Amino acid sequence: MFKGKKIILGITGSIAAYKSAQLVRLLVKEKAEVKVIMTPLAKEFITPLTMATLSKNPISVDFFDPENGNWNSHVNLALWADLFIIAPATANTIAKMANGVADNLLLTTYLSAKCPVFVAPAMDLDMFAHPTTRKNIEILKSYGNQIIDPLTGELASGLEGKGRMEEPENIVMYIDDFFTPKKMIGKNVLITAGPTYEKIDPVRFLGNYSSGKMGFALAETCAKQGAKVTLISGPVSLSAKHKNINRINVESAEEMYKVVMAKFDFMDGAILSAAVADFTPLGVVDNKLKRENENLAIELKPTKDIAAALGKIKKNEQFLVGFALETENEELNAKKKMEHKNFDFIVLNSLRDRESGFGYDTNKISIIHRSGLQKDYELKNKRAVAADIVNEINTLIF
Repeated sequence: MFKGKKIILGITGSIAAYKSAQLVRLLVKEKAEVKVIMTPLAKEFITPLTMATLSKNPISVDFFDPENGNWNSHVNLALWADLFIIAPATANTIAKMANGVADNLLLTTYLSAKCPVFVAPAMDLDMFAHPTTRKNIEILKSYGNQIIDPLTGELASGLEGKGRMEEPENIVMYIDDFFTPKKMIGKNVLITAGPTYEKIDPVRFLGNYSSGKMGFALAETCAKQGAKVTLISGPVSLSAKHKNINRINVESAEEMYKVVMAKFDFMDGAILSAAVADFTPLGVVDNKLKRENENLAIELKPTKDIAAALGKIKKNEQFLVGFALETENEELNAKKKMEHKNFDFIVLNSLRDRESGFGYDTNKISIIHRSGLQKDYELKNKRAVAADIVNEINTLIF
């Protein structure tokens, strides 16, 4: 969503200015073009050279360059931008913004801006809680500015409270959210992710190598497009931060089956990306199995087939998307699975493709529809793959 976007970052005189370096780095990494405006006091906290190096653009501080007299036009800067974010925003700058004070380049650019404006406050807890600051923030909101609430934690003063600037990674997520078209507003989507663990004894289990990265990327993509996502995840070390995601943790295939079946009737559709175990031990041993000289045999029974169960109860207005990870006869096996499970389409990936599948940050997929239509995609990071899959779902529901 950032590619080609023009973003102005305003930096004010706060100790949190050090976070602005990471914010610029992340925005540039996402292919945004970033220009930085600093207040004179901001230079005391982080150098213009640092910000110029990271943004790959000259830094603007004053209305003109004292060395050559070149004019820094706040009007041209404001017209150039697709988005203006002020991070950190001090109580002083927020007060001036709310009351139309225009005594530096950052403020005159703000007053000229026609693009969306995001403000990430940073100050001590008493300053943030003060009635004048609260009033000024409400004024900015009434003007249409987006306020990114500060965090609660240890402050530069040594006190604990609300006033820490939001972390750069989360600010980028807010902006990404803003730029993402909201094609799934009003939709409720169920997504399964990760592996399942099938207990053998108190310390051992049968499992697989699924990291959950694909499922979590799908959840984030749907959530950013406005959907309310119920993410049912097996044991993974990932976090789902978007406010539209309700995460439910499970461990076994049986637990996942029960939650999915209880939730599906309230959903507009489901994406089944979890690597659910096909078999589970016939019984769990109460005590840890001891090593013996003889071979150990563990009797297994089939787990409940979540995808097939949903395929049987799926309504016409619901969508159902599944995954097939194959090692041979990939397309044939994927098509059979799609028909058997009643998927609207199936996402195929092969373990024979390098850097694709379990554990990787990248994936290479084909999407196969019941009509026979097949779309093959190149190797991409899983966030981009998730966008391809969700775009295909949007062709089903609109």
